[in-house]
Amino acid sequence: MSSAFTSVKFGSLFAAIILWPVLGVAQKVKIPPADETINAATVVAAKAALLEAERIIFLGDSNTHNGEFIVQLEAAILEKFGAAPEMINLGLASETCSGDSEPIHPFPRPNVQERLDRALEKTKPDVVVACYGMNDGIYHPFDKVRFESYQKGIMTIIDKVKAADAKLILLTPPPFDPLPGRNRGKLVPTDAKKFSWKTIYENYDSEVIKVYADWVLQQRTDVLGVVDTHTPVTEYLANKRTSDPDFAFSKDGVHFDKAGHKVFAQAILDSLSEFGIEAKLSSNDELLQLIRERQAISHLTWLSEVKHLRPGVKKGLPLAQAEEKMKPISDKINSLVEKN
Repeated sequence: MSSAFTSVKFGSLFAAIILWPVLGVAQKVKIPPADETINAATVVAAKAALLEAERIIFLGDSNTHNGEFIVQLEAAILEKFGAAPEMINLGLASETCSGDSEPIHPFPRPNVQERLDRALEKTKPDVVVACYGMNDGIYHPFDKVRFESYQKGIMTIIDKVKAADAKLILLTPPPFDPLPGRNRGKLVPTDAKKFSWKTIYENYDSEVIKVYADWVLQQRTDVLGVVDTHTPVTEYLANKRTSDPDFAFSKDGVHFDKAGHKVFAQAILDSLSEFGIEAKLSSNDELLQLIRERQAISHLTWLSEVKHLRPGVKKGLPLAQAEEKMKPISDKINSLVEKN
C-alpha cells in the first residue's frame, strides 16, 4: 500500500528523539542512570538515516491499537512539513512483547514475537515505533523472572528490526494511573490471591511499570531513539490534580481517552524541541477526522494482512480495496494541507 503523500525530506522530524533522565529504582532492581548528554554525531546519523523515510509502522498494545496518538502525530507532521511518511498502525489490544499472560485472562495474550517477522516482511518499514510494558507486568507485583522476559522481548524486537534493515524508536510504557482503579475498588494489595487487568496490584505503576520504563531508557545505544512517555504523562496528571483531585483521562488507569492520547503525542513532539523543531498538535478538527477515517481503514487492513492470534478483532479489507477506499480521503487531506 503506497503512501498517500509524496515522500518528504523527513529526517529532521523524528531523528531527534531523546531521553529524559531516569528518576529512580524500585523493588531493588538496579537501573544505572542515563547519560543526559546528547551525542551530536548520533543525532546527525539519525537524521541521515531518516532523511528518506517513507513508511513508519507502530507496534504496541491497546493504546496503540486505539491509534489516536498516531492520528495526532500524523496531523502535526503534515501541518509542519506539508507531507508525511505513510504511518501504519499495527497496534494490537492485549498484546505483550514477552509472551506472559494472566491465568484468568479470557485468552492467552497475543505476543508480538508471533507476528513480528511477518509484519517486517510485509510492510518493509523504514522506521518502527514500539511501545510495550503495560501488559507485560500482567498487573502483578514485580517479579524478576517476568521482568527478564520483558527485557528479552524488547531485545528481540531490537534485533529483528535491525535484521530487517529498519530503524527502531522505543517508547517507554506510559504510566498506570492508580486513581481510577482505587476509586472503583479495583486495586489489590501485595498479598492478594489474584491479580489481573480486573484486579490490579496497587503499586503496579511505581514498582513495575516505572522499572520497565527506566530500563527501556537505557537502550538508546542500540536503537535510533528512545522516548520517555512515562514521566511527562505522570507530571501532567499531577499538575492537573492540584486543582482537580479527581482528574483522569482513563476509566481504568490503562486506556487513554482522546485527551490522554494528545498528552502522549505531545510527549513525543516535545522531545524534538531540543533541536529547534517545533511541530505542534493540530487544532484542525476536519484534518484530524479525515486522518482518523483513513487510519481506521489502514489499521484493520494491515492487521489482517500481517495476521495475528487475538480473537474479536474485525477483519480488514484486502489491500487493493483499502487503497481504493482511502484515496478520496487522501485527496481531501491533500487539499486541506495545500490550503494551509
